[in-house]
Amino acid sequence: MAVNRKMSNIIVGFLFLSPALLFFIIFIGEPVVATIYLSFTKYNVITPAKWIGFDNMKHLLVDDRLWLTYGNTIKYVAILTPMHVILGLLIALAVNRNIAKGWKYLYRTIFYFPVLATSAAVAVAWQFIFSKDFGILNYFLSKFGVDPIPWMQSPQWVYLAVAIYSFWKFIGNAFLYYLIGLQSIPEPLYEAAEIDGASKMQRFFFITLPMLSPTIFFVLVTTLIGATQIFDEPYLITGGGPGDASRSVNMYIYEVAFQHHEMGYASTLSLSLFLIILCVTILQFSISHKWVNYDRD
Repeated sequence: MAVNRKMSNIIVGFLFLSPALLFFIIFIGEPVVATIYLSFTKYNVITPAKWIGFDNMKHLLVDDRLWLTYGNTIKYVAILTPMHVILGLLIALAVNRNIAKGWKYLYRTIFYFPVLATSAAVAVAWQFIFSKDFGILNYFLSKFGVDPIPWMQSPQWVYLAVAIYSFWKFIGNAFLYYLIGLQSIPEPLYEAAEIDGASKMQRFFFITLPMLSPTIFFVLVTTLIGATQIFDEPYLITGGGPGDASRSVNMYIYEVAFQHHEMGYASTLSLSLFLIILCVTILQFSISHKWVNYDRD
């Protein structure tokens, strides 16, 4: 009797899970399996896939453009990850101060609204902002005696242009996560620390940061994954130029797959990026116990 009841509970559980499982199998599981299979083939969409074994992987090892784009992606990770993780926290701390609720709502709207805006639409405006000869950014810089900067034409400046756009467009995500985390920290902890004579700096390092560490870890992981997979910012702002100076791995995969129609090789590139992200994420989780505090008692 007990066995039948346990089995019926399992069946009911699977029935409740079945919509999500079906969605996962169709939109995630099947594409992953197809990608693994296509990585061993030569396939251009028009003709049937031809099995070529490990040829795509051999090509990957000697593809100079791939390693160039990986280098560009590492630069994006090095610039964008600290920017979003640190500046997002600083903005959240500033908004979470003891100010009127009306101002808090206004600041939240200002910082999060760009996230809701369509990337392609606002990118057109930012292209005009970054224009060397007619851009409003260079216009204001000229007031301080700064010569026109070729934001989108120079390999030295293109990363800063992408970083500025990424900050304006996506900093609201990190900011919102941090703000929610800050507001969930019990106020009595701060009151007790203040009674004990703790300074603001001590309260920040010994209460705020430890209590906020799970949120910081989440923002760090998601931001690092997003920066490794970066596509929108360089594609919309610079188009990967000048040359391949700002082309990311994701942009290169897109080019190989949908411009050169080499779906087999593009699948191999996708798997290489997936394995790198997987390894980095596993590493982050493996060392997270050393600094992430989940104890709320």
